[in-house]
Amino acid sequence: MQGTRVYLVRHGETEWNHTMRYQGHSDIALSATGRRQAELLRERFRGIKLDAIYASDLNRAKETAAVIAAPHGLQVQEVPALRELNFGAWEGLTYQEIIASYPRELDTWRRNPGTTIVPGGESFQQVKERALAAFEDIVATEAGRTLLLVAHGGSLRSLICALLGLDLTAVWRFRLDNTGVSVVDCYDEQRILVLLNDTHHLETLGGPDGSGVL
Repeated sequence: MQGTRVYLVRHGETEWNHTMRYQGHSDIALSATGRRQAELLRERFRGIKLDAIYASDLNRAKETAAVIAAPHGLQVQEVPALRELNFGAWEGLTYQEIIASYPRELDTWRRNPGTTIVPGGESFQQVKERALAAFEDIVATEAGRTLLLVAHGGSLRSLICALLGLDLTAVWRFRLDNTGVSVVDCYDEQRILVLLNDTHHLETLGGPDGSGVL
């Protein structure tokens, strides 16, 4: 039976990733390093037949996707539901700045990421629901094809938890680096995680440094 293969890719690095600032819905562009990472992704995917490419409508995801799409002659299809978690009042702040100003809220969010709504933002449950609905719509539309989706650390981790039936506390138990590649094969109702956060294309840059958690 022909399945649907979906490559899940986190966008390239931005300056806010580099300085460890929470981005959320803030529309931050790729840094020079992020653009180079996207170019290395382009070469990684050059020999893979891609039938369609989707991305969050935020520039860092769209730009990453457009670089990959160029050799394939594909147009990037924008999907706002794949956006990062809305960090509300925390956007633009570092983790240490959030600890200083929102210690109780941050502690609650770390312990209960699914149900806790970030001040002025949203919860991981809300992100999971919109990202999963978008993913399933795309897979239904593109059944039997090979797809690439470019999104964000938080939205992709939420989505992977949903596909594997994991509680959202599991979002803290694995990482997705900038331009990390994961693969999900879809068969009817079954979703199989084939690869998680592969970054071998970044070896010429010295590999990922883990910066920019979200």
